[in-house]
Amino acid sequence: MVLGTVVALGAGAAGAVAAAPFVVSALGFTAGGIAAGSIASSMMSAAAVANGGGVAAGSAVAVLQSIGAAGLTATGQAVMAATGAAVGGVVEYLTS
Repeated sequence: MVLGTVVALGAGAAGAVAAAPFVVSALGFTAGGIAAGSIASSMMSAAAVANGGGVAAGSAVAVLQSIGAAGLTATGQAVMAATGAAVGGVVEYLTS
């Protein structure tokens, strides 16, 4: 494997894990709950309307709020690292 590919995979993995909490928070999923007027509040409203007034457990809104409140689990970090590495590999492939 070429050094550039290894660097791209590592940077993608580390970058995705490091950036995920900031991105989730920027969307409005915070430790204190969903921020008013945010993308998260729009998502929650749409989910509640679609589900008769509640947000279903395991839905995207519920998972993102969990990440915003408690952070990524070890499994979540592994998924983010694998996704980031894949994106880093594709970007390296397309730019080389």
